[in-house]
Amino acid sequence: MATLICGSLAFDSIATFPGRFADQILPEKLHILNVSFLVPGLRREFGGCAGNIAYNVAALGGQAVVVAAVGSDGLGYVERLKSWGVATEAVRPIDDAFTAQAFIMTDLDNNQITAFHPGAMQSAHEIDVPTRSDLALAIVAPDGREAMLRHAAQLVAAGVPFIFDPGQGLPMFDGAELRHFVEQASWVAVNDYEGEMLAERTGMTLEAMSRSHLRGIVVTLGADGCDLWQGGQRLHVPGVAAESVLDPTGCGDAYRAGLIFGLMNELDWDTTGRTASLMGSIKIAHSGTQNHRFDMNEFKQRFRAAYGREL
Repeated sequence: MATLICGSLAFDSIATFPGRFADQILPEKLHILNVSFLVPGLRREFGGCAGNIAYNVAALGGQAVVVAAVGSDGLGYVERLKSWGVATEAVRPIDDAFTAQAFIMTDLDNNQITAFHPGAMQSAHEIDVPTRSDLALAIVAPDGREAMLRHAAQLVAAGVPFIFDPGQGLPMFDGAELRHFVEQASWVAVNDYEGEMLAERTGMTLEAMSRSHLRGIVVTLGADGCDLWQGGQRLHVPGVAAESVLDPTGCGDAYRAGLIFGLMNELDWDTTGRTASLMGSIKIAHSGTQNHRFDMNEFKQRFRAAYGREL
């Protein structure tokens, strides 16, 4: 069975600032903010939520189907997806646009400032969710606003349960729209900041949401692991110490792939959270979003070392 991944394909230009943003920004001068950061380290990586999640799903042995738009410069990315065994029939090239571009700057405390050019992503709503009999699960990850709305509705119509993962796209939607996403979804995945914003905009606490039809709410907490909500009960899963902390970009996407692995393999909620947390710790030890590599035997060994039990 396959997982449908709706979201962005993008190129990430990642710069490293060898200082701290907090030391360069004067809070009392925010109304006339004018700052410049010298970034001696710069690299260009493949990225975008759909691409990153698909990469990690494939690494865990899963079958991914991507729904996304790329620009005239993105055909190489499509071939890259195919090389992992990802189905790309729902990836559409937009000839008169660039592939989405993210410009990410990270400081010594792993704080990030990001500028994002959506490019071809703005046409993602023109792509329909494919009709496939093997789709067991889907995720609606950050994408163009209309694409997220439309793909969620199409998944409901097709009877495919999905994870609502608003990410940095959450501010695009008002309270009514976010409540409708939650009503349509089977699971919700957010980080702690997004969780607070989701609760504020919908007027519902995460505890209250978890008492609804939702099968679960996942709140990632960075190095502290995650909270998993079901039926009004919160289960905390501790984080996994990373071998090193090099680059937080894409850690959330790696985590989502671990979540998908657990759901697809019908693992219990605690094991699913631990699998996802381990994925995040593996990713953060590597620069870029798609440069960490492992096979399932190695992953199971890491799981055993981290938690003292078999996966």
